[in-house]
Amino acid sequence: MSVDSTKETMLRYFNSEHDDVSMMANDVVFTIMATGQEHQSPQGVMGMLNYFYHVAFDASAETRTLLFGENNAMVEGEFVGKHIGEFAGIPATGKNVRVPICVVYDLENAQIKRGRVYFEMPALLAQLGVMP
Repeated sequence: MSVDSTKETMLRYFNSEHDDVSMMANDVVFTIMATGQEHQSPQGVMGMLNYFYHVAFDASAETRTLLFGENNAMVEGEFVGKHIGEFAGIPATGKNVRVPICVVYDLENAQIKRGRVYFEMPALLAQLGVMP
């Protein structure tokens, strides 16, 4: 893939607010790097994103940096929202959060094949008031 092709695919994905499975390979895998938890298939990844952005939190991502390569892309920013539902065993607190996030994507045949999600869980837990 060319850098332009990667950029086009990823911008379509970002502009869909992570809601268009056509940019994902059938065997796509997203890994939460802090825990090793994996979400497989376009439906599995969409389920994880929906839970994170609309069920556990009412949130969005604010982009700071986008990088595009021939078969890779990276987005860095902040996860911003309100804790409205159970997350990691923590009942809804109603607290607002702003947490650093970075996702590295591998692409193949103009589709996302893999995502590695780096999410600052200690920052989130501190903002939710549950740090020991």
